[in-house]
Amino acid sequence: MHDAAAIPVMIIDDESHLRITAGQTLELAGYAPAPYDSAEAALADLAPDFPGVIVSDIRMPGMDGMTLLREIRGRDPDLPVILITGHGDISTAVEAMRDGAWDFLEKPFAGERLVEVVRRGVEKRQLSLENRRLKAELEAQQSALGPRLVGRTPAIQRLASMVQRISQVEADVLLFGETGAGKDLVARAIHERSRRAARPFVAINCGAVPESTIESELFGHEKGAFTGAVERRIGKFEYADGGTVFLDEIESMPLSLQVKLLRVLQERSVERLGSNLPVPLDLRVIAATKVDLKAAAEAGRFREDLYYRLNVVTLPIPPLRERREDIPLLFQHFAVVAANRSGLEAPPLDAAGISALLAHDWPGNVRELRNLAERYVLLGAAFDYRLEALLEGAEGEAGELPLPQQVELFEKSLIDQALARHRGRVSEVSEQLGLPRKTLYDKLRKYGLRAEDYRQNAAP
Repeated sequence: MHDAAAIPVMIIDDESHLRITAGQTLELAGYAPAPYDSAEAALADLAPDFPGVIVSDIRMPGMDGMTLLREIRGRDPDLPVILITGHGDISTAVEAMRDGAWDFLEKPFAGERLVEVVRRGVEKRQLSLENRRLKAELEAQQSALGPRLVGRTPAIQRLASMVQRISQVEADVLLFGETGAGKDLVARAIHERSRRAARPFVAINCGAVPESTIESELFGHEKGAFTGAVERRIGKFEYADGGTVFLDEIESMPLSLQVKLLRVLQERSVERLGSNLPVPLDLRVIAATKVDLKAAAEAGRFREDLYYRLNVVTLPIPPLRERREDIPLLFQHFAVVAANRSGLEAPPLDAAGISALLAHDWPGNVRELRNLAERYVLLGAAFDYRLEALLEGAEGEAGELPLPQQVELFEKSLIDQALARHRGRVSEVSEQLGLPRKTLYDKLRKYGLRAEDYRQNAAP
């Protein structure tokens, strides 16, 4: 949340004594009052993404408060407008609330009441602007070529670099990573950055297809090839011609079928069941596994020749616990996706939420984090948006890192979030975090953070 000293409050009233009194009250509360004697003058100064709130009298010469409210709602429906009504003018207040006013103050009102209404309006405004920023960031990510690998840690940056390089060549790829680490996302990222992007991306979970039908699923069959084959069927490999086949959980593929897969990889052709005619294929195969295939081959559970054929290029996918500093950014990314899908807001993380995310061990990796972000958006209000409550009962133990390491991760994450929010403007980060500039620069050096990186990566 921004410091109150940075938050402007427009006070619009044709009576100077009210502007002065309200302004003094808000200034003592730490806000920056901006007085105006007319709605027209205030509208002329109202910038897009105005970070504060507006307090306006209803009855004024020229443009009145109700007309002002409708004008502001047309420009920015998320901007809180607090209207001041005359004593006993309840019907006007009801109409104002119906038209979208954030709240109303009835004359005469106490200074404490004004400060409380403004405080709640400012909190709502900051949440709206943060959500707007995250949505804009997400749209920028979605407009990039292919799925984006979200994160700033060296591990994920190395992976993104390898994905970019591999996508430009035609080698088959083996992805190795724990369940939920994002192997499917990496496979799709490779496909959509390659020359095959306009052709099919066909994903097959080898552990989910029944062994009795997997051969027909992959290779297809001719009419009459077996009982129930009443017509010709094109298999997944043939359907993916020109594109990419993604074989997830390849360690689950039956040994008998691994021989045929090896032939497809070597000859780039497939024979449908019931046919002796090879169908030539132009495709890339990306396989994924959560086990050590070399060890499985040595134990006789996986064909050694297929392992070596797949092992031309192997990409390890880091588990979430090895890239903890990316967790808050990833969480916000998934929360915005869930918010856009559900039409709800994605409240930004607070310090307690970041701490809870960093302490959790994430046995389900990115998939578990994504599920939590969706619960946070859909159910968070019921838990007062406390991630600690949503994480209760989740698999894995919290706090497995030594306390000093947890503290450093937490501090680095807060600085990273502030740099991203303020687009690398060190003076604003220093003010938000309450750190002297020299102390902040010392911490930037300690954690390897550079303010210029956040300015370069900022959306225009």
